[in-house]
Amino acid sequence: MALLSVIIPIKDEQDNIRNLHEKITKALEPYCSRANASGVDAFEVVYVDDGSTDSSPVLLAEIAKTDSRAKVVVLRRNFGQTPALQAGIDFSQGDFIATMDGDLQNDPADLPMLLEKANDGFDAVLGQRANRQDGFWLRKFPSFIANWIIRKVTGCSIKDMGCTIRVMTRELAVALPLYGEMHRFIPVLAQMCGGRLTQVPVMHHPRVAGKTKYNLTRTFRVILDLITVKFLYSYLTRPMHFLGTAGLISISLGFISLIATVSMKYLSQTDMTGNPLLLLSVMMILVGIQLISMGLLGEIMTRTYFESQGKASYLIRHTYNLEKGNNRKAA
Repeated sequence: MALLSVIIPIKDEQDNIRNLHEKITKALEPYCSRANASGVDAFEVVYVDDGSTDSSPVLLAEIAKTDSRAKVVVLRRNFGQTPALQAGIDFSQGDFIATMDGDLQNDPADLPMLLEKANDGFDAVLGQRANRQDGFWLRKFPSFIANWIIRKVTGCSIKDMGCTIRVMTRELAVALPLYGEMHRFIPVLAQMCGGRLTQVPVMHHPRVAGKTKYNLTRTFRVILDLITVKFLYSYLTRPMHFLGTAGLISISLGFISLIATVSMKYLSQTDMTGNPLLLLSVMMILVGIQLISMGLLGEIMTRTYFESQGKASYLIRHTYNLEKGNNRKAA
């Protein structure tokens, strides 16, 4: 098993691939050779081609032929960065998992520093882009707003959620629920899994080749995904607490509106059938009943999810005087 697996999703990066691999090997060879006494398979680089339409798959295949530490996974089509990261984790073998982009804006020279920090007892060491080399209005400002919103909603203290260079323990990386476009919320998901996190400044470079895959619409998608993350973070195992509370509030407001309608009829002789508060009360009560019903269905689905697959609703950090096979992990 390798000491470190570096996972890099690739999408149309033909102009960066060779330079990227050279920089990674130059950064990791000295450090990993010292850390691993044998020096054999001290690290591996898992490239996941996410449906590139340029020469990226060909170049990756050539690199794999000349360097056995380069592992290549070519997906059938463009699935997105999150599935590509999950594929990289599935095919990696390292005790530690590092991730970074393939556009050379992340600097591979930071990987040894991140790995050294992870050896201090952290489950995840996340990069924070110092002196970020991006445009202000199209990249920095939307990122600042998105990071602020995510921190306020989730309570996660990590300042730079979008920095993709990071090092995690294998146990934490495997436990992360990665699907959809959840790669944007890896710090939040890591905290949700009980990971001990820290963030350190890393270098950031301007893109010199290829085209960026990000635009302003990403900010709106982040907000939509944030709703999902917040629900998973707070109510995955107790959906009734969320939907049921909203339902009870709606029913209570409905009864208050109904009482106001009846009071207006007897105190001011207002016709009940023509009073809009009557319709409001009926609507609020029906909405409340529907929300509680959805909460009950959510409870049934939650129990089906955990019980039918033998999943546990917890994650274990350590055990003592127990056989390893007795440990259970929630996915």
